[in-house]
Amino acid sequence: MDRAVDQAMEVFWANGYAGTTPKRLTAELGIGSGSLYNAFESKRALFERTLRRYYERESVRLIQVLDGPGAPRERLRAAVDLVVDAARSDDGRGCMAANAAIEFGGRDQVVEHLVRRIFDRQEAAFRSTIEEGQRSGEIAADVDAVAVAGLFLATINGIRVLAKADQSSPRLDIMAATALRAL
Repeated sequence: MDRAVDQAMEVFWANGYAGTTPKRLTAELGIGSGSLYNAFESKRALFERTLRRYYERESVRLIQVLDGPGAPRERLRAAVDLVVDAARSDDGRGCMAANAAIEFGGRDQVVEHLVRRIFDRQEAAFRSTIEEGQRSGEIAADVDAVAVAGLFLATINGIRVLAKADQSSPRLDIMAATALRAL
């Protein structure tokens, strides 16, 4: 089941919810349509599971960088660099959470809740790292940690979305550098 959810996550991530047909899912997972519906109830239920898996597996990478060792400012830079590097090497997939937010556009409460959890978790990690930097004196005490954490969240998601149109754009590096200057 875990492997099937991981495989389905990759399919949804690459094609979106609407662009992923049950036929494509069964082909990619190597199962029949009866097995798909017996195991996951519906395409929709499987999508929700894959979005939860994305939360558990993919969003944790950014959190690990922000919560990891090193000076707070270095970790913030490493987190933004991680996003820029991933945006340039992910074949235009972008962030599954951002993709879902765009595709569903607030028209689905479950998806909206799952996406909000992912974004809230990322923003909280940015805020925590900024506040740690303030306590250590590395980041000025008058920096609004909540506002700047929101800026970082908007920046990383903007980078992911813009990279879908042009992964080589110098705009991605400019956005990353500008966010870091807010510290």
